[in-house]
Amino acid sequence: MPLKSTHNYIETYLEQQQARGMYSFTIDEIKSKFKTSPKALVQAVQRLRSKGKIAKVRKEFYVIVPPEYSKRGILPVWNFVDDLMKYLQRSYYVGLLNAAAVHGASHQQPQDFYIIIREKPSLRDIKNKKVIIHFSQKKEWDELDIIDRKTDTGYVKVSSPELTALDLVLFLDRIGGLNRLATLLDELAEAIDPAKLVETARRFGQITAAQRLGYMLEKVLKHKEKVEPLYEWLKEQHYFPTPLEPGKKIKNRITKNRWKIIKNASPKSDL
Repeated sequence: MPLKSTHNYIETYLEQQQARGMYSFTIDEIKSKFKTSPKALVQAVQRLRSKGKIAKVRKEFYVIVPPEYSKRGILPVWNFVDDLMKYLQRSYYVGLLNAAAVHGASHQQPQDFYIIIREKPSLRDIKNKKVIIHFSQKKEWDELDIIDRKTDTGYVKVSSPELTALDLVLFLDRIGGLNRLATLLDELAEAIDPAKLVETARRFGQITAAQRLGYMLEKVLKHKEKVEPLYEWLKEQHYFPTPLEPGKKIKNRITKNRWKIIKNASPKSDL
């Protein structure tokens, strides 16, 4: 099949896919549809990329770029993340800053995208001129703490407000530090259900994260009513003094709070 013909057939096919509400495709998918030489296929795909009709996300995974997103040069990640994770064959949920924004913490809209994955090996972050996607790995999570969010192209898995709060503490190094954590939690607090927080913490399996979250919400952000059930549960666990900011030097190991948090930092919310 000549290059021009190959290009036209592929473009027509992608337009048909878009009309069906499908905005992603793989090279293998195109190969199965069109019997053409690998060289002609690569050239046809490259031509569509140069015209801004499609964008490469990872390896052989591409997205169609509708006219309304031509200036941005790529479809919003929300509209292809589920397809991407199916292509990568990974369990996932959207978390951290993006999940926080979904639940009301929109003071600073995240430019990057944050995905939590489960299976090994870990995935390298996707970073190019059009999109940055961060992957963070956890051993396990419970589907009870995951919700489905509707998008223009289907549904995307997102962490609940309670799981989001615990993850923000756990992945502190990925979100920009304690001050940003304080701001995010301050906005997220309204969406947190105290009873659900206890159940999520029980499934979460990271006692130190529960300690730090309780301390931040009560002592730093003055949302004590959100963490009373969490503290009652924590009293039944074996928990020990732990620094507020992991990895930072500790001058005094004395704890004067019920969460047994060593105050080695003084975070403040931007709100």
